[in-house]
Amino acid sequence: MQNDLTQGNLLTNIFRFSIPFFLSYFLQTLYGMADLFIVGQYNGAEVISAVSIGSQIMHMLTVMVVGLAMGTTVMIGHFVGAKEEAKKTKTIGNSFTLFIGLSLILTGLCLIGMKAILQLLATPAPSYQEAQAYLKVCFLGIPFIVLYNVFSSIFRGLGDSKSPMLFIGVACVLNIGLDLLLIGPLGMRAAGAAYATVLAQAGSVLFAIFHFRKMHMHLRKEDFKVEKATLLRILKVGFPIMLQDGLIQISFLIITMIANQRGVQVAAAVGIVEKIISFLFLVPSSMLSTVSAIASQSMGANLLQRAQKTLFYCIGITLSYGFVVAILFQCIAGGVVGLFTHDSLVIHLGTQYLRAYVLDCMAAGVHFCFSGFFAATGYSMVSFIHNITSIIVARIPGAYFASKLFPDTLFPMGLAAPIGGLVSIVICVIAYHMLVPKLLEQTKRENCA
Repeated sequence: MQNDLTQGNLLTNIFRFSIPFFLSYFLQTLYGMADLFIVGQYNGAEVISAVSIGSQIMHMLTVMVVGLAMGTTVMIGHFVGAKEEAKKTKTIGNSFTLFIGLSLILTGLCLIGMKAILQLLATPAPSYQEAQAYLKVCFLGIPFIVLYNVFSSIFRGLGDSKSPMLFIGVACVLNIGLDLLLIGPLGMRAAGAAYATVLAQAGSVLFAIFHFRKMHMHLRKEDFKVEKATLLRILKVGFPIMLQDGLIQISFLIITMIANQRGVQVAAAVGIVEKIISFLFLVPSSMLSTVSAIASQSMGANLLQRAQKTLFYCIGITLSYGFVVAILFQCIAGGVVGLFTHDSLVIHLGTQYLRAYVLDCMAAGVHFCFSGFFAATGYSMVSFIHNITSIIVARIPGAYFASKLFPDTLFPMGLAAPIGGLVSIVICVIAYHMLVPKLLEQTKRENCA
């Protein structure tokens, strides 16, 4: 289904698009957390640590694919807004060609480099074999992960966020059911969690293919033939976002490496909190996608003011949400961490880390929305610049020095994330005020033409 987001009440469109996206992201995060939760009910800290390390690596690969696929979402959105059907279908066909090839290359490279990755992350010795078993299965399932995200990016570019919600709903139900079977009665430990994830993604892809065929999109064979201009348009938007998301995840892995060097309990605590934070970031992430989808269609229709209003409305929503969550989790952090483990030391350390890290929900809500706007207007490189700057200036050095100066608590280490978020906001605000005059001039020229 294709939806024109350039028409109608803007707030209504924001909620109509963002709520299904939020629910789909909620389900995706839920089944990611289910792996860790169910593993924690049947196994000790060494298996929890293995799954958290392995899932962080897979999450990094996934968000990089999602970042690159943002190029597909934005370009389809532009062509929907501009009513250019042929360019829209060409973008869809070329996206499938690009990402299928990429998934096969990525699978081979990850399998070859698996041991080096685990060694680089200073994986604790008790967790090493379990982490290796988890990653081997997940790496073989990369094509399913890539295809699911390509289908989702296409539908979101068409203004349809409900279909991706259905895809992930199928994956969620399958994953939790398989987790309970493979990790529980069959005792497959970390490998069981990996098999559950890959089989669930495969089921989701099959459902997405069936759903796509029902739409009668009328793709031609020529649409799948590589066209340089089309690929360059996708990559121009998507590559900087992929790069920035990859570097953000690498920074998280470096922080994980710092935590791993402090012992298995610290590693488990940090891994649990990362899962909780990924859940709390659902609203900022859904707003990023909402801004990029609505603003890209608006820019395609030369409606700059509508794109700007979308940005400001979404910032207001995420900032309000972040404030409430940051206050709430000062009170309930210990209870939430305790859902994932019975180890009292892991709960104590995780509570410290979460109370500091959760402050980043406010900052992330702002710069995520700006990133969506920059992608939609063709300036996704700005997102790369603000993210890499925050990583180099605050996130990694902050976590490193906090771990050295405060070895008995994780609270200072958790503050590195919100400080990095503030750095990003400053850069985003400056860049926005510099770009708006250029966008106004661009819109005037296109309207005159």
